[in-house]
Amino acid sequence: MKLRDIAYARQGDKTDVANICVFPHDEADWPALRERLTAEVVATKFAPLIHGTVTRYEFPVLHGLNFVMTAALAGGMSRSLRVDGTGKSYASLMLDIDL
Repeated sequence: MKLRDIAYARQGDKTDVANICVFPHDEADWPALRERLTAEVVATKFAPLIHGTVTRYEFPVLHGLNFVMTAALAGGMSRSLRVDGTGKSYASLMLDIDL
């Protein structure tokens, strides 16, 4: 099962830091999401793109997980030569994770 089957994601950026918030479509999936979507799983998925750390923050009241990735945008919008310098496609990549 792909993460996109049970959740949706939103992405943001600031300089060379990307963050992605993941929320389940159904609150009943929150325990599984919390257990399976670890910082290590995300770091493995994004390994070719990021060169820093992945930190996970939990928002239990909102049933959300926020992942902050450092050294993730090749310098950020004004410095990156990537087609997607702000990492807007990162949320789609996150949702491709196998659970």
